[in-house]
Amino acid sequence: MSVDPSPRLAVEVRRSARRSRTVSAYREGDRTIVLIPARMSQAEEQRWVSVMLDKLAAQESRRTLGDDDLCERAGRLSAQYFEGRAVPASVRWVTNQNSRWGSCTPSEGSIRLSHRLQGMPEYVIDYVLLHELAHLLVPGHGAAFWRLLEAYPRTERARGYLEGVVAADRLPHLPKARGE
Repeated sequence: MSVDPSPRLAVEVRRSARRSRTVSAYREGDRTIVLIPARMSQAEEQRWVSVMLDKLAAQESRRTLGDDDLCERAGRLSAQYFEGRAVPASVRWVTNQNSRWGSCTPSEGSIRLSHRLQGMPEYVIDYVLLHELAHLLVPGHGAAFWRLLEAYPRTERARGYLEGVVAADRLPHLPKARGE
């Protein structure tokens, strides 16, 4: 049994000799339990833990968060990464942002997230929320702004995910084959 030292959520890996090929995961309180076959190597274990955390996050984010949930989440993220200094007046989903993932009006303290984020992994939504929260502290995209976001360990991964979504949208969409 190993435990992930992640500050966000503890991960407990349980190996089973009875489990031959399948891997599964579930949340138990503030921990994530990942069940794997006993014969797996440490490298396979790490890979599967990452895969299962992403799957759980995607499942959880498909349950659409309401505006109140977003506001609460923003408060937790601000406390965890910005010492509670970024305090939005409002956080809400909007359907009129098709070319950006989020926006912030620092003078009003309002944050808006594009509805296109709904269904994406939690770490991606958290990154966009943190990005907009950082604008409450630093308006532009200068060095001070990016230093704030360095505190979030999944910044690069989330940015890569969003870049992949944009790239996929630009691919030519081929007509479906007959019978599909």
